[in-house]
Amino acid sequence: MNHFNNLMEIFKLLEKSNCRQCNEPTCLAFAAAVFKGQKQLDECPRLESDIIKRFGSKTEKRANPEQDIDETLEQLKRKISTIDLPSSAKRLGGSFSDNKLTLKILGKDFSVDSKGNLSSDIHMHQWIVLPVLNYIIDGAGIPASGKWVPFRELKNGKTWYRLFGQRCEKPLKKVADTYTDLFEDMIHLFNGRKVENHYESDISLVLHPLPKVPILICYWKPEEGLESDLNLFFDSTAEENLRIESIFALGTGLVRMFEKIALRHGIK
Repeated sequence: MNHFNNLMEIFKLLEKSNCRQCNEPTCLAFAAAVFKGQKQLDECPRLESDIIKRFGSKTEKRANPEQDIDETLEQLKRKISTIDLPSSAKRLGGSFSDNKLTLKILGKDFSVDSKGNLSSDIHMHQWIVLPVLNYIIDGAGIPASGKWVPFRELKNGKTWYRLFGQRCEKPLKKVADTYTDLFEDMIHLFNGRKVENHYESDISLVLHPLPKVPILICYWKPEEGLESDLNLFFDSTAEENLRIESIFALGTGLVRMFEKIALRHGIK
């Protein structure tokens, strides 16, 4: 019985033809079903027999998702204890003092010590904490190029961009449509800044959820005969500093933070 760490490990085994012979709309959906224990690998009619033999026809049903996240968090904290935090601080655009590496996350301090203990001036939601720890562990420290690209144009964005649209851009657009003024205020609350050389839009501000992984939010208000639109753009170097899974998680975390603030102000 095989235990996969995430659905992308399963997805990489598949043909990616979206043939639907497994009764799922896409190969990504099939991978998600296998990961959740709802389907088995051998239910893919196009999967090579040696892959089924290697990974087994029976896959282990996943535990509670929150338990998975807690386990992942503990693994990352253990990795943090093995790295050189002072040199990482210089590489990642942070600072080091009192045995802590400190990064500016959305303009707020986020610190981790050599034992993996966390402290922050911002609410430490798991969707934010996990990408931050991955950034500290794996980030190459490549400076932003200033070239903005949509999520799908990132190196590995094609695999995730449809889900990114559904989980990130679509719900964020809903918040912006519901109360545009509050939406702009929230971006400023998270230390959003204007930049040059970006797409023309009614609201166009850059957030720094990580020092070297900026996100450009562009929102076009509805006009007569035209619907509103919202797109998120990333610096072309984003995947040098953060894996695509963590970029997706980071976007999802931002959306949840925006939604929570909006609900506090009576937005439904």
